[in-house]
Amino acid sequence: MHREQTKQVRIGNRIIGGGNPILIQSMTNTPTEDVEATTAQILALEAAGCEIVRCTVPTLEAARAIARIKERISIPLVADIHFDYKMALAAIENGADKIRINPGNIGGREKLRAVVEAARERRIPIRVGVNSGSLEREILEKYGSVTAEGLVESALDKVRCIEELGYDNLVISIKSSDVLMCVEAHELLARQTLYPIHVGITEAGTLWSGNIKSSLGLGIILHEGIGDTVRVSLTGDPVEEIRSARLILRTLGLRKGGIEVVSCPTCGRTRIDLIALAEKVERLAADYPLDIKVAVMGCAVNGPGEAKEADIGIAGGIGEGLLIKKGEIVRKVPENQLLAVLKDELDHWQ
Repeated sequence: MHREQTKQVRIGNRIIGGGNPILIQSMTNTPTEDVEATTAQILALEAAGCEIVRCTVPTLEAARAIARIKERISIPLVADIHFDYKMALAAIENGADKIRINPGNIGGREKLRAVVEAARERRIPIRVGVNSGSLEREILEKYGSVTAEGLVESALDKVRCIEELGYDNLVISIKSSDVLMCVEAHELLARQTLYPIHVGITEAGTLWSGNIKSSLGLGIILHEGIGDTVRVSLTGDPVEEIRSARLILRTLGLRKGGIEVVSCPTCGRTRIDLIALAEKVERLAADYPLDIKVAVMGCAVNGPGEAKEADIGIAGGIGEGLLIKKGEIVRKVPENQLLAVLKDELDHWQ
């Protein structure tokens, strides 16, 4: 697998690459200058399982806020920089654990040199980020449009610019909202570099469409052994990005921990309010660090058998359900008590 061979890069108190666990990232959507709001959002992200967080730094005030925010959080903080190299210098000075730049839009080689020298002095990594919407004119003219080959060429050109300045503490990201193009680009990139790769489908969309596109694209990329850190980009609450990323990694067998909830799609045989019950169980399960499977089934035809495959399960009947634990039917429970009984079982799980 590519991720087993990539260069190890330290980001604050975490390490990516070289076969280390794939770390989950998100990005705040508060004004970074608002220390209280940004800190509160990061703490919520931490509680959901975020392991690296990125904040935009468009102003000197935002750069200075980094120092105050870092005093109150536990995970590494990445400064996202565009257009003004001075913001990168200020973010580094104020303790950013990594900076994300596009070397093509921060003002030329000498300004890039200043950023690289500051990063080298503080021993912090640089993430070289290229998106399909930021390809330079020469690349677009060469390939005729945005292509996977163009994304990779652009990223590696920028990597070489930094390498020529004597620095190789780098992470690469190449993102597109075109899922198949993004997959192809990562496959091409993985053949040409051993720098760790940050993976994601950019501008994926809303909670509904974005999750589908991200699951498809990231599922393929990660299953192919590519990717050392991941962000699910959604238009919505950043906490939802963490929940989605955790589920994607767990489904691929790349992360353990947390309850997996399985439930049947319902049919005309269902005699309990299974849809509402399953949603409540999923919300309940999110609060437990248990590495188990919970089944919520709707009828007596397949429910008991399928629930037996889980560690604990509920199989519905007419206004009631069976509680099944470790393959054995424990007892019948009235429908209005199913959730409470399940919660009690999880509270005392051994």
